Amino acid sequence: MTDRHFDDLATRFAEKIYGGAKGAIRLAVLQADLAEALPDRPLRVLDVGAGLGHMSLWLAERGHQVTIAEPAEPMLEGARQRFAETAQPATFLQAPWQELLGQLTEPYDLVLCHAVLEWLAEPHAILPVLHQLTTKGGMLSLAFYNKDALIYRNLLKGHFRKLRKEKFSGEGQSLTPQRPLDPRELATQLDGLWQVERQSGVRVFHDYMPQEFQAKAELVDLLEMELAYRRHPSFIGVGRYLHWICRPL
Repeated sequence: MTDRHFDDLATRFAEKIYGGAKGAIRLAVLQADLAEALPDRPLRVLDVGAGLGHMSLWLAERGHQVTIAEPAEPMLEGARQRFAETAQPATFLQAPWQELLGQLTEPYDLVLCHAVLEWLAEPHAILPVLHQLTTKGGMLSLAFYNKDALIYRNLLKGHFRKLRKEKFSGEGQSLTPQRPLDPRELATQLDGLWQVERQSGVRVFHDYMPQEFQAKAELVDLLEMELAYRRHPSFIGVGRYLHWICRPL
């Protein structure tokens, strides 16, 4: 298995991930968490695997100095266009995470790594690199596809054969991540590098709603409820993604 890049799926990615309520909820939770955690001063920000640059643009609009690192040229071009439309400055770097330490000379106050680990052949290998890319007093915003939520969704659907085989990975042209992460295993891998300070679930109920109820629900209500319950101790663990804000040790 190799790392998955989205060279040929940029348009589909934009439509599937950010074309509806799922993407809106994801951005709302990530932005709310960061708005609470970030200091009130301009930061140097690195967005690793930034995709189309949604989060980077939000940070740039708030006065932060943003560097976007993305290995897929079509995705990076989409980010460039998004920034150009709003006249926001940024540095754009086409590179996989394995090349970042060789190209970046100084660590960053805030490093974003959102929906990246689940597409890597060896997710744990990026963690020491992210640590080196973050200043001592800095912060890592880590969001990842939650294996527990995928198991729960398959239980609800009665996909017991898939569960017995433990076959959860996406294949081919699928946008289902190829390697969902077990949060307990990831927490163990963070030991010695990172202290997790805050945790939120992303889409703690939306994806479990029957489609007829999803269709009836207003986006403003979905966002309000997802934000209200994202840290509820009973619901964090079923978030489709988990968002951890970490400090380097």
